[in-house]
Amino acid sequence: MIVKRKPVSQEAMAKHAADVALAEQFDDLIAQARTAEHALREAQAVGEPDVSRRRLGKRLDEALTAVMRAAFAAKRAQIGPRGYEDRIYRRKAMATSAVRVWTLQAQRLPTFPESHPLACIVRLPLTSPPSLFRALCAGYRASPGVPSRVAPRGPGRPTAGVRLVTPAHAMGQTG
Repeated sequence: MIVKRKPVSQEAMAKHAADVALAEQFDDLIAQARTAEHALREAQAVGEPDVSRRRLGKRLDEALTAVMRAAFAAKRAQIGPRGYEDRIYRRKAMATSAVRVWTLQAQRLPTFPESHPLACIVRLPLTSPPSLFRALCAGYRASPGVPSRVAPRGPGRPTAGVRLVTPAHAMGQTG
């Protein structure tokens, strides 16, 4: 007895169409990533400030993420719409050479920023963290002779008169 295959659902067809559209942008996204990498290299060679290099590094990271998403979409598009619902069909299709090419490309892209020394995002120093912490905790420190703030009453709130404990107070840094 020959059993007819279950037809592909409209949802799977829509996902496949979206992946095909994203896969068609792969070459443009690669070009954008190369442009972003070139701009970052130029900024590093000239010695631009950290803020500018961080912005360019983030732009490169976003471009590489878009390329990686397009590569995975191309892999799913190469498998076909039936692969969204039928795991056996998907596994068989993943063994073909056309899908393997996209799989290798998609798996290679996430490791590119980590292995590429020029593609790192510059970390900016924090702007005066102790003073920022003091400003956030102003009035919340419980110290002798200084009245503490009282939590407001209401649903889900502690009862009136409960002192708020801050990290500074918990660590004994009062005063």
